[in-house]
Amino acid sequence: MNRNPGRAILFFLLALLFLHAENFVYDFHLSKQNAYQKEPLLLSIDLNQTNTDIVLFFHFNVNKSDAYRVEQIDSTQDNTLHHARIHYRYVLYPLKTGDFNVSFDLIERVTDEEKVAYSFSGDRDDFKKLETQDRKVDVPPIQLQVKALPKGTQLVGNFKLSYEIQEHQAESYEPIAMKVIIEGEGYPPVLEHLFPKKNTFTLFTQKPLVQKIPRKDHLKYRVTYIMALSHDISFDLPELRLNAFDPARKKMYPLTIPEQHFKITPAERKNLLDTTDNPKPLHVDLSWLTSLLGYLVVFFAGYLTALTWKWKRKVISEKQDPLREKVEACKEEKALLQLLMATDSKRFETTISKLEKGIYGNAKSNFKEIKKEVLEHIQ
Repeated sequence: MNRNPGRAILFFLLALLFLHAENFVYDFHLSKQNAYQKEPLLLSIDLNQTNTDIVLFFHFNVNKSDAYRVEQIDSTQDNTLHHARIHYRYVLYPLKTGDFNVSFDLIERVTDEEKVAYSFSGDRDDFKKLETQDRKVDVPPIQLQVKALPKGTQLVGNFKLSYEIQEHQAESYEPIAMKVIIEGEGYPPVLEHLFPKKNTFTLFTQKPLVQKIPRKDHLKYRVTYIMALSHDISFDLPELRLNAFDPARKKMYPLTIPEQHFKITPAERKNLLDTTDNPKPLHVDLSWLTSLLGYLVVFFAGYLTALTWKWKRKVISEKQDPLREKVEACKEEKALLQLLMATDSKRFETTISKLEKGIYGNAKSNFKEIKKEVLEHIQ
């Protein structure tokens, strides 16, 4: 019998590919392939196992690209052994114009029941990796043709605008709270600023609050802008007009806030710190330096004089009155009392009375303060 080894190998490889192809079927569907820039498109992904003789898992991703942005809104996974079913839904926003592809990453992971049971046999501290035979599946990309937006478009989608203003009257420089909400289906309505940066009034803003609300076949956004206005006189907030484009209707439409007038009560002039409307031009004035030097000279002269007088008085006191040394040598109230009573001097009567009340009575006394008081009386 004449055998051809090359033909046998080729037949085996074709059979293997056929088995892989028959393991599952997939369907990738994009709602539109001809769209506008930033138009929301629904991308549906379905993976269904067909070969029930194996255990099948999938690893799937939409490849990242700077040409589009993807947000997942739904995920349904049925990993029943031998009957795996996956359903994903995404919203895709084209970011660039022209022709480009949306590509995917799909890996088929084949295993069996024994390996699955073994991987789950350990506890959470003894996790056993599931053994699989992985194969990267070549999925053809989806082609997109993207058109540019009309000139001047700021928002893309179907949106509504609402606003709240706390009050239209305030005191001078009192902040007036304001909130603007843009919500609907489309590309995230996040703008760097709603009102021009240069205004006659002061505008305080913060980063917009973005809320995503997934729906079955679309993604809704709710963006809240919180701000505050302030001025010292009455002013007008100019009309806000945002140019939006709805790709479904292929139509431009405005989102507006009418002009708002705010009545400000000015602060009374007497309450102002500076009542001079036209101060003199700025110039270097060194007169303060001369005054400062004069004050320093007077201060140090007085300080030195006081030190000299105190030193002289101390020397004279020590020379003229030997009682000072005896008072300083006293370490307790009774010794000081006996010393003062022995001097027979009326100038210490008050101090002697304090010491007696502190020693023999219930009155509280401070020995250090009393001793200091005696020394001050000694000249």
